[in-house]
Amino acid sequence: MKMTEKTILITGAGSGIGRATAKHFLEQGWRVALVGRRSEPLEATAAGSENALILPCDVTDAGAVDAAFARLSDKWGRLDALFNNAGINNVSAPIDEIPVAEWQQVCDINITGMFLAARAAFSLMRHQTPQGGRIINNGSISAHVPRPGSVPYTMSKHAVTGLTRCLSLDGRAFNIACGQIDIGNALTEMSQGQTKGVPQADGSTQVEAVMDANHVASSVYHMASLPLDTNVQFMTVMARDMPYIGRG
Repeated sequence: MKMTEKTILITGAGSGIGRATAKHFLEQGWRVALVGRRSEPLEATAAGSENALILPCDVTDAGAVDAAFARLSDKWGRLDALFNNAGINNVSAPIDEIPVAEWQQVCDINITGMFLAARAAFSLMRHQTPQGGRIINNGSISAHVPRPGSVPYTMSKHAVTGLTRCLSLDGRAFNIACGQIDIGNALTEMSQGQTKGVPQADGSTQVEAVMDANHVASSVYHMASLPLDTNVQFMTVMARDMPYIGRG
């Protein structure tokens, strides 16, 4: 299959890691469907590329997610890869100071949104000809070790790991591969705090090392470019000097 015939859908494509990854795939000649809540940021990511498809969509809305995937299928006929990327964090706080509404919002986007996008992608990949495709879930360093005050986010990312493992198993019968990328301190709008100081396990606040988000984009591209009989099950890509090894 020629590179210009390969198709990926990226959620959360209007900013941060999603935007960097979408731009990288477009540069490599892939057709890229861009999903996000607002069309303007998606259009900025696409930058007029004829290989981009703008799909404004709230990933927590099951009907909207199914409609977005249907539009992709109608336009391009198949889906080769999903980068299941959309997600949010919570404000660092002890569990008894976290509003239930904030917990629910994190769950709605990081868990339900991931489920809905994976569900729609799995269905397309299962029923298209030739059958198959690849789902790449955006996990987190927090799927291994938590930060202080991160109960909603950390719980959600453990759920993502469960999704990855189940889809890896269930996808075998349909030539669908599933892997997860766990990212540490990629410099985006969401992680600007790392450059100013972040709470540490010992109670201190420290500035942390960060890395260019383009390194995440190239890592996702590597995972997506493998043949379907090969899989990167879990990849950790991180700023080398961030407090991960030994954290906590």
